[in-house]
Amino acid sequence: MALYDPDLGYYNTESGKIGRDGDFYTSSHLHPLFGAMIGRQITEMWDVMGRPDNFSIVEMGGGAGYVCKDLLGSLRETDFYSALQYVIIERSPAMRDKQQKLLSEFSGKVKWSNALNECCSTTGCILSNELLDAFPVHLVRMEDTLKEVYIDFDAGDNRLIERTGDLSGNELADYFSEFSIGIGKGHTTEVNLAIRDWLHEINETLLRGFILTIDYGYPSWDYYSEDRDRGTLMCYRKHQLSENPYENIGEQDITAHVNFSAVKKWGEELGIKTAGFCGQGVFMVSLGIEDDLKRIAEGSKDYVFEIARIKKLILPQGLGESHKVLVQYKGVEPPKLRGFSMRNQLRVL
Repeated sequence: MALYDPDLGYYNTESGKIGRDGDFYTSSHLHPLFGAMIGRQITEMWDVMGRPDNFSIVEMGGGAGYVCKDLLGSLRETDFYSALQYVIIERSPAMRDKQQKLLSEFSGKVKWSNALNECCSTTGCILSNELLDAFPVHLVRMEDTLKEVYIDFDAGDNRLIERTGDLSGNELADYFSEFSIGIGKGHTTEVNLAIRDWLHEINETLLRGFILTIDYGYPSWDYYSEDRDRGTLMCYRKHQLSENPYENIGEQDITAHVNFSAVKKWGEELGIKTAGFCGQGVFMVSLGIEDDLKRIAEGSKDYVFEIARIKKLILPQGLGESHKVLVQYKGVEPPKLRGFSMRNQLRVL
């Protein structure tokens, strides 16, 4: 409700959320090269698939629209562009309005839909950037046994509080068994079961092609390590971090990191194979972003500013290591993609 209520949810209100004047920023706000690098990788996917005449990029949760704008802008003069149709899945009217204004120059190339299941069967690439971290999660805590954390209301103090109780479903206990997770007493963490439903939805829509997922997260063994015993649930407001989701309700972003081991395993159970996994920085260096850096250094009047922002995309102290890239595929031959040519860390999942 805090994020998705039609009238009061954080993602459905008019106020600015993303960027310098908002609550947080994403990679697409740093530099147009982020979208261009994604376009470069998807072009190779199109090539691997035999250059079909109709190829759809379906972006789920398009944010402010910058990924789409920069991706299409980088491909405008290529052979791929004529085969390409871009679909943005966006259920927030406020965000859709902003996207349509930003993308007016691509009005014939981009269309919108409220949900993935409203799209026709797709050949192409399902793309998301910082989507899965905003899915609702179950909060659990180890007491004498594993308990779920519920929200209650303290009428005396007029505030929301937490209380623990029995697990809401067997699937939570099954999840800990499935990924061989053991946590100690007092350890609080999250379980994102919505990712499994999301993959089922994609599997019903994607006939042939790829799923390109960019988000912050960890392999299962790292996510549930004893060093992370307070979990990863975080709130963002005016670029300030908070661990309290019960304040500023509807006025702050609420996120939890992604268990990429679950994305891989649940995909493979549906017959969706995995092509590669690595940090965002290595992925972009593998795609040749250093050549673009040289071009900018030689030709841009603001090259110091531009390069500083690009470095935030690729260096470990920026988003280069915190953000990961996972590519899965369906119905094509096992691909060797350029984005994983330097480092493919599938084995850690």
